[in-house]
Formats: sequence, C-alpha cells, structure tokens
Amino acid sequence: MVRVSLDWSRIDTVLLDMDGTLLDLNFDNHFWQVHLPQRYAVARGLPEGSGREELMARYHARAGTLEWYSVDFWETELELDIMRLKEEVAHLIDIHPHVTDFLSAVRATGRRIVLATNAHHKSVTLKMARTGLTPHFDAIVSSHALGAAKEEQAFWQRLAAIEPFDPARTLLVDDSLPVLDSARRYGIAQLVAVKRPDTTRPVKDTGDYLAIDDFSQLIPPPAGKRGARDRRPHG
Repeated sequence: MVRVSLDWSRIDTVLLDMDGTLLDLNFDNHFWQVHLPQRYAVARGLPEGSGREELMARYHARAGTLEWYSVDFWETELELDIMRLKEEVAHLIDIHPHVTDFLSAVRATGRRIVLATNAHHKSVTLKMARTGLTPHFDAIVSSHALGAAKEEQAFWQRLAAIEPFDPARTLLVDDSLPVLDSARRYGIAQLVAVKRPDTTRPVKDTGDYLAIDDFSQLIPPPAGKRGARDRRPHG
C-alpha cells in the first residue's frame, strides 16, 4: 500500500472526523437505512418498504443540516427512542484499520488531536464507550455544541474560537466531500479523504482530494517530535 506523503513539519493540529473516517460507516448506514426503517414500519403498522421510503424522503429533506445529525430531532420527529434502537445494533460499531496506531503515533509527536464531528453528543458518547478512543483526543467537539454543521463556514469559525488552530498548519481527515469542500473554503491547508468509509461498500469517489485506503498510509515519522512548549494549551 502506497504511503501518503504529508509535510508533517507544516502540521500543528490534526482534526479528525468520526463516522466513516475513524469508525466504519457500516454501523450508521445499517442503522439509518435498514434497522430504523424496520422499527419505524413496525411502530406505524406499515409495510417495511413503505416505512423505508418515507424515512428516506425525510432524511433527504434534512441532509447537510444539524437536524439530520440530531438524535433529539429524530426522536421527536419519529416518536421513537433512537438511542435504545442504536444499542440494538451497537455490536456493529468498529474502528477502521490502523486508526489507533495513527493516533498513538501523532500523540507521540506532541501534535494536538481534535475529534471534530457532526455526530450528536449522545452518539459520540455511545461510540467512545464502545471503542475506548477518548484518551487519544485533546478535545472532542460536536457541531451540535457549536450550532452549525461542518458543511457550514460558521462551524470552522466557531471551532477556531474555542479551539484555536492555524488553518495553514492544520490537517483534516474526513470522509465527506461537502465537509472537505467547506474546510478548503475556510483555508485548512492539509485535507485528506477516506476512500472506503463503509467497509461493506465499494470505494467512493474522493474527487481531487488526497485520499487514503487506511490510516497506515498517514502515520507520521517519529522525527521532529514537538516538546510541551510547542503544544497549544488544552483549554
């Protein structure tokens, strides 16, 4: 597998997406496209196909908005206990290959690592409990806490206000092209896409972005370790 070449001397902050990037998107795709439609159809007394069609239309209407990602919104909208239903298929939550190796290697260089996700905080809590990844991050930021999805410029502006970073010296890894496009407009210099967010599905088009098959291609070299004085405070 070909190593992706990044100039790590020009990176101080590493921003990482969660679903589809660090974690296999199979869980989310299965939940929203199979499991929830099945439970919704049963709850409404609908044929399974009809329930799925209705939910797909509702999802489409909210795509790219905070509501699309909000557990609370869908619980109210569908009158279902979304988190309880997620627990039913939580065994599908899985870390992508070499993610922990990558996180440990970045941590060893002293660079700041921030989880920047559109996932609702309830989903983040569930997935962190399942994966044990929390200690790898200096900060975990959900777009719901900032009041704007990552597809919007307001997200990056508000993130910078609470988690100061220099866009010119920041790496973002994300599986969403609209999010990468938004980050590019904001000025984030190093952008990397993920070729296979869902390991059960084919490789996706990553446009003109540098893209990885897995995180073994991104592991930084051990040279150039930063000292404590070079790291930003955790506030």
